[in-house]
Amino acid sequence: MTLENSIRLLAGCMVLLSLALYYFVSPWWLLLTAFVGLNLAQSSFTGLCPAEAIFKRLFYKNRHNQTAPASN
Repeated sequence: MTLENSIRLLAGCMVLLSLALYYFVSPWWLLLTAFVGLNLAQSSFTGLCPAEAIFKRLFYKNRHNQTAPASN
């Protein structure tokens, strides 16, 4: 799975989780949905995404250093 797909999956799960919590717990959980939406909007303008930085450190730290084997 690519980094971009991982971030999309995280955002989608957070929205679905907040909707379930809104329905079963409290309407205040819609603020989580608003936060996810605002974070997606600001990252599209600035290129800075906290989830991307966390995912790179945890799961994708060695993938960018791998190179194709040299052909002789």
